[in-house]
Amino acid sequence: MCFVFFLQYLDKQSLSYAGVFGLIEDLDMTSSQYSWSSSIFYVGQLVSEYPFIYLMSRLPLTKFVGATVIVWGIICMCLAAPQSFAGFAAVRFLLGFSEGAVSPAFVTITSIWYRNKEHNLRTALWISMNGLAQVLGCFLMYGIGKSNFLTIAPWRVLFIICGAITVAAGVAFFFLMPNGPKDAWFLNAREREVLSLRMAQDRDGGDKASFSLVQLKETLMDPKAWVIFWFGVLVCMQSPVLTFASLVIKSIGYTKLETMLYTAPSGAVQIVLLWIGAGLVHIFPNQRTLIVLALIIPPLIGTVFLMKLDVAAQWGLIVASWLVWPSLTYGESLLTPFQASCITASMTILLSLAASNFKGNTKRAVVNGMFFIGYCAACITSPQLWTHSPRYTEGVITSIVTWCLLFVTVIFFRFLCIWDNKQRDTQATSHESFVDNHLELDENGLPESDVTDKQDRNFRYVW
Repeated sequence: MCFVFFLQYLDKQSLSYAGVFGLIEDLDMTSSQYSWSSSIFYVGQLVSEYPFIYLMSRLPLTKFVGATVIVWGIICMCLAAPQSFAGFAAVRFLLGFSEGAVSPAFVTITSIWYRNKEHNLRTALWISMNGLAQVLGCFLMYGIGKSNFLTIAPWRVLFIICGAITVAAGVAFFFLMPNGPKDAWFLNAREREVLSLRMAQDRDGGDKASFSLVQLKETLMDPKAWVIFWFGVLVCMQSPVLTFASLVIKSIGYTKLETMLYTAPSGAVQIVLLWIGAGLVHIFPNQRTLIVLALIIPPLIGTVFLMKLDVAAQWGLIVASWLVWPSLTYGESLLTPFQASCITASMTILLSLAASNFKGNTKRAVVNGMFFIGYCAACITSPQLWTHSPRYTEGVITSIVTWCLLFVTVIFFRFLCIWDNKQRDTQATSHESFVDNHLELDENGLPESDVTDKQDRNFRYVW
């Protein structure tokens, strides 16, 4: 899972490296076209979420994801072929479409294999691949750029290499990744039994190939599910166009190879901040929402200070690019840092909340899809707010407002979970009769029926 997620982020970030090494000039792109080369990826991913939500609940999850990874790798190699913006944008759209299953599926897989208290750590493991991909991707592009024996443009070679590795990873994922504890080929019979019994403590029934209209209706009526959607929107609305980070450093006056070296540390900063957040959750395991609130404060303060930020110093720009992700139209010399790297730490915890608080095969797939629908919508629209230099007033104001809205939304989610748990505790102490209190268990101790968190009244929400 970590390796596949590493490749997904490398694909996204490779557009930035390609821009430094001649993509824009070779395809004769305007600044607007280059911006849409990034946004159209998320359009494709947004479109894919709707059919993939259904397919992920109807098909064996890991087999379906493995097949999409293979397709995505083939499409990534095709990015080396276009000779115009139109062709490149079309392939980018297809690339985004083919990658749409990975992130929501990984949240579901995490919830199938690990207990609620373990979700944040496991989610942090595969999301930390974002930072690692940024570091190693820079070094990969640096190595390709130094070669004097290439017969095609370096950026084309990058896409071919990334795509080929992804195809190999997809084949491995398809054949080696089990659907759940029952199919774990790397465990013996006793270990599979123990793993199943562990999951039974959280009353999780594992992956099931079915789609329930009843669960779909319940999800759409569940306010907690809609809060998860708004988590996706608000945590990414400040999110920058990742493709501009390297171009900004290059615009200061550094060479292509120097740009790769100066870009790399930002990924390391991202990893450090992510694990600070994971460490806080480990220390305070029952206070995930409070930790998110604490992580929101630094970028909010930084965005407020951005109104008066002096961006004259070159090294100040570079260090800023390590600490924050910029949004900038290519060719301009102003770096606009507006998103602290701790957004990744916040997103990790929010995803772990989604993994821990929803049950039911269809409901879990729909909720995870809702988060990433919001994520894609934000990634498409937010760059368009960062166009008016030199202060990018609309973008800065939007960032401040959305950080504040996220703060309020997290508090609302905490309230819903606490209130619902109190209701269930009261019902349990009053010895009220609930059909769902005594779920039938299979031979592995897992719930026999595909029940949701609402139906299972012994389930308790995590906040």
